[in-house]
Amino acid sequence: MNIADLRKSYEKAELNENASHADPLQQFAQWLQEAIAAEVPEPNAMTLATVASNLRPSTRVVLIKGYDERGIVWYTNYDSRKGQELAGNPFAALQFHWVELERVVRIEGRVEKVSDEESDAYFHSRPLDSRIGAWASPQSQVIDGRTVLVTNAAKYAAQFMLNPPRPPHWGGYRLVPDNWQFWQGRKSRLHDRLRYTHEGSVWLRQRLAP
Repeated sequence: MNIADLRKSYEKAELNENASHADPLQQFAQWLQEAIAAEVPEPNAMTLATVASNLRPSTRVVLIKGYDERGIVWYTNYDSRKGQELAGNPFAALQFHWVELERVVRIEGRVEKVSDEESDAYFHSRPLDSRIGAWASPQSQVIDGRTVLVTNAAKYAAQFMLNPPRPPHWGGYRLVPDNWQFWQGRKSRLHDRLRYTHEGSVWLRQRLAP
């Protein structure tokens, strides 16, 4: 089959100005909870896009670990490629794609590290293997083989036993949104697309052509 011939008709739902929330965070919370309730695969997975100092963009999938009026939170290795790129250019974009619901949410904004207290609290809530893994993996660095990871994991497990501390190179980021977009697939490619941008102290909601 020719890949250019693949087609899908979007007919599950609609998104209009009257039925959507005036606050994008409330709209996001509703859609995320609906994705969880629908049991879509990994509803908490989001694509994170960053830009390096040479202006080359890169993406990867991370997991949302919290959200509130301050922004969207995830955790990772600060020495990873995304960490290095955020250190040089503290702006990023996120995207959730809930295929089964025919929905996409795009979020853009400035990125900051969460507090040490928040990072510590989340780190110590993780399973032991995940905490050891944060020490064992020199994320984004070239390694000779999987044996390096297994050896590191064994070393740190023996060193820390049941109480590994949070590594100094590991913690949380928070994206502070200044632009939200909500996309709902519709029939005949006449999709619904609402954008929220800051207008003074309130959010301006506008419909965009798909």
